[in-house]
Amino acid sequence: MAVWTASTVSGALGARAALTAFSTHKALQTQAAPDQHLWSPERVSAYAVAGNQAAPTPLAVLRIARLGIEAPVLEGTDDETLNRGVGHIDDTAKPGDAGNSGIAGHRDGFFRPLKDARVGDLVEIETPHDVRHYRIERTWVVDPEDVAVLDPTPLPSITLVTCYPFYFIGSAPQRFIVRAVLTSSTSTQE
Repeated sequence: MAVWTASTVSGALGARAALTAFSTHKALQTQAAPDQHLWSPERVSAYAVAGNQAAPTPLAVLRIARLGIEAPVLEGTDDETLNRGVGHIDDTAKPGDAGNSGIAGHRDGFFRPLKDARVGDLVEIETPHDVRHYRIERTWVVDPEDVAVLDPTPLPSITLVTCYPFYFIGSAPQRFIVRAVLTSSTSTQE
C-alpha cells in the first residue's frame, strides 16, 4: 500500500511539474515579440530567424519591469541561445536555486536596457516552482577574463552579464555586470 501511495503521489507531482513547464513554455511561444526598439538591426534579424526554429523549454523567465525586460532563460550561452532569449551560464546555480546564478544576454538584444539599470531596481525570476524577487545591489564593469563575478555568493543572487560598452561596434572589450540579491520568494506549487 505504501509503495502504491508513494508512486501515485510521485506520478501526480511529476505530471503537475511537467504541465507547469509546458504551460510556461507554451506561454513564451505565444507571447508577443519583445520590445525591440533598442535592439540592433542584426539582433532583430537573428531573433526572427531563431523564432522559426524549435525552441527548448525555458528554465525560467527573467523580468525587470522598470526596464521593460521579459526574456526566457535558456540553458547555455551560445549565439543561437542568446538570439532567442538570455542564457544560464554553465557552472553557476540554476535560476531560482540557492547560490549565484549567472545569466548572460546580448548587449544589442534582450539586455540592451540594462544600460539604465539602477541600484534598487527589482528583478523577478519565475520558474515552474516559484517566483523569486531580487533587488539590484550593484552594477560595474570588468574585463572579460574577470570571471570572479560568477563565484558563489553568501546570499542567493543573480548576476547578469553583457558586453560593454553597449553601443560599441565590433567585439566589446569589457563586460557590464548587474548583481541582484534575493528579497522574497513565492511558491507556485499548490
